[in-house]
Amino acid sequence: MSAETPAASGQFTRRRLQFRAWRGTRPFWAGLFVLLGGFPIMYFPYAHLQLGHLTLAMSTTAGAGSLIIGVLLVVLGISLWFQKHIRVFAGVASILLALVSIPVSNFGGFLLGFLFALIGGAMAVSWAPGAPPAPQDPETAGPAAGGEPGTVGDPAADTAGDGGASQGFEALGENDLSGTSPANGANGRHSAG
Repeated sequence: MSAETPAASGQFTRRRLQFRAWRGTRPFWAGLFVLLGGFPIMYFPYAHLQLGHLTLAMSTTAGAGSLIIGVLLVVLGISLWFQKHIRVFAGVASILLALVSIPVSNFGGFLLGFLFALIGGAMAVSWAPGAPPAPQDPETAGPAAGGEPGTVGDPAADTAGDGGASQGFEALGENDLSGTSPANGANGRHSAG
């Protein structure tokens, strides 16, 4: 592509929206935090700081252990992006590796890598895929969803019936799995008998 060739119109916007859609279907931020947590853990044990002519070496006897922990955290972060079904395993493994990095790797990369890996692991364990919204027919949707007023989803139309108080509970009916709705007479009391 030369300087004279114009970019396709809207290509950047389209790519950005594709990335946003991809990012929304997986624990992206958890993977990023775990990935970023691995770098200070594996870097600081091998770092040499120069203060004028004074070299400060931070290498420890557990340098290989720090390198292994850091590489594992980076791999877990990348796998969270591309294998979203292992999110619980990767999250628990990240938390455990972050805790092990405290005694092994200069307080977990001076607490920087430890905190990133710990927060990323917790985010990975707690992430749940969202359910895609079900398409609704405009005729059966209420006015909030773009339907006509006075249809099925309209709360004003539900109260226009016989008193309106039991209308909402009858809608639960067969789909209510709690066993404590006023429609079946349980009212939250469980029999012991």
